[in-house]
Amino acid sequence: MSASPREKIIHAAMELFWLKGYNSTSIADLLSRTQLNSGSLYHVFPSKQDVLIGVLQAYRDGIGEMLLEPAWGAVDDPIEKIFALLGGYRTAIAESDCAYGCPIGSLALELHEPDPQVRELLAVNFENWTRAVERCIENAGPRIPAHVDKRALAEFVLTSMEGGVMQARTYRDVSYFDRTVKQLRDHFALLEQAAKQAA
Repeated sequence: MSASPREKIIHAAMELFWLKGYNSTSIADLLSRTQLNSGSLYHVFPSKQDVLIGVLQAYRDGIGEMLLEPAWGAVDDPIEKIFALLGGYRTAIAESDCAYGCPIGSLALELHEPDPQVRELLAVNFENWTRAVERCIENAGPRIPAHVDKRALAEFVLTSMEGGVMQARTYRDVSYFDRTVKQLRDHFALLEQAAKQAA
């Protein structure tokens, strides 16, 4: 079954926004990539801003299929799920020769003052990612001390991932990401140790 014009445009825009950024991607780029005519594109998306909104909605709705399920397929341990998710980013960094940037993080950095709908969709994408990690922390149960703010810890994981990706891309060196993840793993190990001692 062939993709619809909307699906073709969304897929092409995801790739182009990641490769070139939103502002540097033109309608002509989208038409070239999709082999659609302008009438077909504008029928589905009246403006480039509408394409951006469609892309952010696709990321929002596809977090399970595109990100979580591939990372977690063979992982049962809830804390290891967090590090498997981070491992997926490391693979993307390594396979791209450190050119990889988180699609949502890159858009959030590029669009300094997005309109309210775009800002809300960026926030929802971050929220869905954070909530997935927070569920892992919750599922770890007594392995994490009861006093730990699980939401804040999940936000710290997101901040670590985004910062590690950004530095690896800037320096073209995956070791920046690796050191960040090691510090995060050490932090979780200390939390688990504290939980054992308190038990």
